Amino acid sequence: MALRDEHLADLHQRARDLGVPRYRMLPRDELVEAIEERSEDGGGAGGRDEAVDAGLERPRHEEPGKPEAEDEERETQAEDEEEDSEAEDAGEPEAEEDSQAETEEVSGVLDRMPQGYGFLRLSGLHESEGDVYVSASQIRRCELRPGDEVSGPARAPRRGERHRALVRVESVNGQSPEDERSHFEDLTPTPPHRRMFPPNAELDPLVRAVDLLGPLAFGQRVLVLAQPRSGRTTVLRALAAAISETDAHLCVVLADERPEEVPQWHARVPEAEIFAATADEEPREQVREAELAMGHAKRLAEGGADVVVVVDSLSRLALGYRDPARVKRMFGVGRELEGEDTGSLTVIATVLESEDRGSEVREALETTENLLLRFDADLAAKGVFPSLIPQDTRATGEEELRSPEELEKMRRLRGELAEMDAEQAARAIGEQIAETSSNEELLARI
Repeated sequence: MALRDEHLADLHQRARDLGVPRYRMLPRDELVEAIEERSEDGGGAGGRDEAVDAGLERPRHEEPGKPEAEDEERETQAEDEEEDSEAEDAGEPEAEEDSQAETEEVSGVLDRMPQGYGFLRLSGLHESEGDVYVSASQIRRCELRPGDEVSGPARAPRRGERHRALVRVESVNGQSPEDERSHFEDLTPTPPHRRMFPPNAELDPLVRAVDLLGPLAFGQRVLVLAQPRSGRTTVLRALAAAISETDAHLCVVLADERPEEVPQWHARVPEAEIFAATADEEPREQVREAELAMGHAKRLAEGGADVVVVVDSLSRLALGYRDPARVKRMFGVGRELEGEDTGSLTVIATVLESEDRGSEVREALETTENLLLRFDADLAAKGVFPSLIPQDTRATGEEELRSPEELEKMRRLRGELAEMDAEQAARAIGEQIAETSSNEELLARI
């Protein structure tokens, strides 16, 4: 029988015996050509390692010359995956051993590895002993993407394995894996037009100051320029706490943060998903976790949720990228999405002006934001509340967010503030906020 007439499962077996790398990812014609080339060359020695690597997660910090404790498990789980995939190719049901094994329902965020397989992260986005292995065949079959919330039964590790393995995918982001799902990049963005907080909302004074000069809306890209010790963390936590009171799904991404800061964030916004890459992690790992968190946010927005991601800070992530311009892609995903069944993704991100890459990141991002805020360390040191520089605030699309009367009064207020220096303007805003219960009442006095 000619190779081109053989069953796909038989071709895969031939490719496996010959050591054809990544043979399951090849179309039939390319697979046949690769088998013929390997047959003429007498096979290859390097293909087995590549197949084995697809089985288990390789430790991120291996010591040179140190024997790998997971080699046996990696090989076992890779072989299991290939057997399962071959059964799928031949139209056979799942292995009887897995279907009868004792399982536990699990749900986690998919972290996909470059080799094609992945893990369900059950404790935030960090690698942990409780993570569940997801085979490359399951990822391909269900078209899973990084950041997907995946649920299903998991079996216990077999001999030589360290991780539990997902038996089958039962739901993806709350939907059946067979359901058609939207792709974030294919959805149409529209200008932000839904305010987060009504003008008469009684909010934290810090949030009121931002929303007065803003205002805040779903789908915005909010760029916060801040000097160290300018009070940015206090402002971010106040904003996060106010946003958590809305129907939005709140994610907080902390890059290169002090470990003791993480519990404080959990205490202030217990409802939020907090993804923290602390200062003891390598910059490249901080970037990887931030990108996974952003992928998770996009999957939620595709499903119709209003998602708000607070990122502190983009300038620190730029160190991991080694290219300030690359954080523009992360910041630029913020958008309101067109359609009744889609949501929005709001990004509130800080840039630390005095740190390495800070000025370069600012130059890369400015003009892409909907709202620009700037906090000053000198004002904070003088006890000025808020330490926000009103004259440096820049907002676009206000006509979509404010009523004509509110817009006119806001322009008059800005005109008054423009005649003051930064300290006088900040003090004036603070005094007016303290004397009123809402921004609506504040503007009514003008």
